[in-house]
Amino acid sequence: QVQPVESGGGSVQAGGSLTLSCVISRPTAGGHTMGWTRQVPGKERDGVACVGADGVTTYADSVKGRFTISKDNVKNILYLQMNDLRPEDSAMYYCAAVRARQCGTLPYNYWGQGTQVTVSS
Repeated sequence: QVQPVESGGGSVQAGGSLTLSCVISRPTAGGHTMGWTRQVPGKERDGVACVGADGVTTYADSVKGRFTISKDNVKNILYLQMNDLRPEDSAMYYCAAVRARQCGTLPYNYWGQGTQVTVSS
């Protein structure tokens, strides 16, 4: 069982930065694709960034050039570095995983509880 646990959310002004972390309960090196999604009340959950077990990363167009996803396979931690934050980035951010080699091939089936990010203008 893979149990992601997120941390690092908070409140920041527009233009600021935050780093989200996701601790994974068991080693996933080589086996799982991991990603970050976000959701605002009343809207569907959207994919933000993904890193496949093959190491390939993908990003939503809205965060390209501002967000960076990375994974430490030794410490079993997934990160999301968020720079130049905008009010529209405000959402609950969820860490997710699936046993798959590449992003976008299978839906996530392991989810964290979420961490709130609030960006004020």
